[in-house]
Amino acid sequence: MQGAAAAAAPVRGAAAANNRIRLGVIGCGGISRSVTNAFLASEECEVAAVCDVDDNRIAATLKRLEEAGLPRPDIAKDFRRIVERKDVDVIAVCTPDHWHALPTLAAFQAGKDVYVEKPLATTIGEGRVLRDAARKHGRIAQMGTHWRSGEHYAEAVEMVRSGKLGKVRQVRCWAYLDWIKDAGSPPDGPVPGGVDYDFWLGPAPRRPFNPNRFHFNFRWFWDYAGGLMTDWGVHLINIALWAMGPEWPKSVVSSGGKYLLQDNTETPDTQITVYDFPSYTLIWEHQVQCGLGPDRREHGVMFTGSDATLILDTSGWELIAEPLKRPSVIEMRRRARTTEVMRAAHAKNLLDCMKSRQAPVENLDVGHHVSAVAHLGNLALRSKSRIEWDAENERVPGNQAANALVSAQYRAPWRLS
Repeated sequence: MQGAAAAAAPVRGAAAANNRIRLGVIGCGGISRSVTNAFLASEECEVAAVCDVDDNRIAATLKRLEEAGLPRPDIAKDFRRIVERKDVDVIAVCTPDHWHALPTLAAFQAGKDVYVEKPLATTIGEGRVLRDAARKHGRIAQMGTHWRSGEHYAEAVEMVRSGKLGKVRQVRCWAYLDWIKDAGSPPDGPVPGGVDYDFWLGPAPRRPFNPNRFHFNFRWFWDYAGGLMTDWGVHLINIALWAMGPEWPKSVVSSGGKYLLQDNTETPDTQITVYDFPSYTLIWEHQVQCGLGPDRREHGVMFTGSDATLILDTSGWELIAEPLKRPSVIEMRRRARTTEVMRAAHAKNLLDCMKSRQAPVENLDVGHHVSAVAHLGNLALRSKSRIEWDAENERVPGNQAANALVSAQYRAPWRLS
């Protein structure tokens, strides 16, 4: 992406004359609020238009912007009305996962730069299409893993790369989340007023409307997302791969299921995935309704080296010398910046790169790699097999069940071309 991005000239809309960068927001749910605030932290940015299939969410967004004293943006229920606008410079895709790929690709084809939430898409195949399209069209794109713009994460990554830990042989990532509750099993019912439900389903299979399959809880259904493996997993695995390099795993195994929750959601409430990389082992694990993970931290990343262990989470990092190597334990802590500050830095990085045409920190080469590694955990789990990954061809040799999950089957008339 670097070469294509650097060679392409920015496409700026009608706002270029006053040096304002105009943002089009697709999806007005919870993450949209955070992403919009991150862009608006840069005074050069303004919201030109917002889009959602739910009138209630559009109304809530308009009210929030009005209360902040900001100009009223235009509205739409079809993302294509946002993408086609000549006065929009950058698109923020804040939709459910199954709607990441189509608006992002359309934006690239329309000459727009893009901020797309994580994971890059619901499948590895969709992510590959987006990565290749960013290169082809010379667009600047950032995946919304804002920890990549966190100073203390960068410090920890540099410490791993510096060799101070010695030989790193294992990396462990975990999310033990006590805020995920049983969602119950509500019956199918009527579509809420003001919602274009068929458009919300989009490329996903046609299903009756169910409250649990909509808005926030969509992430716990295979039609629309990949559960905690791709929700929190992308954040944490991103840090692991940032430190350890762009290698692909040779093989992946995963075990888990719904052992605790009794609701009608589908994705595992408990899962452990083991990745065999060429020079180290990466372990992902998650549990719900449990707030004490390894080292009594709710979530984190642990790099185990021959000389020291480094542990980090959103609050900071800690370096502990290996007792057998040194007579005393050395602990070093760094406090983290707030999530809001990291999000603003992540958005600012994209805005700066739109001008320089350099690749942002979480460009789609990186975003595809990170998302795909997380997806491989679900491929192994759902195919009930140990998978050996052919990264060059993005296939699992001899495993029909796993290969069927590499790409999404779109519902007509939608297609990713």
